[in-house]
Amino acid sequence: MARVKTQQLESLIECLHQKRQEDVSLADVLSLAEITAQSLQVFFETMDTAVYREMHEIAGYIERMRGEIGALQVDEIKKDRIPAAGQELGAIVKSTESATNTIMECAEALMCADASDPKAFQALVQEKMVLIFEACSFQDITGQRIAKVIETLQNIETRVSRFARAVGTTPPTDKAAYASDQEKARAERAQRLLLNGPQLDGQAIDQKTVDDLFK
Repeated sequence: MARVKTQQLESLIECLHQKRQEDVSLADVLSLAEITAQSLQVFFETMDTAVYREMHEIAGYIERMRGEIGALQVDEIKKDRIPAAGQELGAIVKSTESATNTIMECAEALMCADASDPKAFQALVQEKMVLIFEACSFQDITGQRIAKVIETLQNIETRVSRFARAVGTTPPTDKAAYASDQEKARAERAQRLLLNGPQLDGQAIDQKTVDDLFK
């Protein structure tokens, strides 16, 4: 249909060119306008369909993103999980500090005790040993608190990873891997000065390697 209209349009244009020296009738002009409108109708219909399809896909993408953002539950992470994890870490620091002080005080008392009276010294040792054993029980509660913190971090990681997959993010470049220039500067300084802090087993340099450096 579109091809027929195009051929008619070309024929009419050729006819108008031939009549340059003659007067063009109003009927010829109206016929040209009608054929032009009919020929372009298919084009506009195709364009409208493409635009509608694109808008429909965009709307679907936005709807999916709304669902993924809702699944992140940012308010819960910000108001509940992260503050709770911070409180657990604070409690770990306090319990560890308290247990350490108790153990050190008991050890100091035993070192300074008078052993000339065996019975009194034995009673003191038993008393301090009980306190040390009680203080060492902090690790059980500390382990439970750490497990809660790890669970929170894993929950956040799962949600963020799911959102990243939905958005289709690409792996960050070296510059985009840091949230700010200050964070990047701190990371570069730590790498440059080897300020890595406590290392996990198998990652740190062993003592033999250090000794070999001084040979």
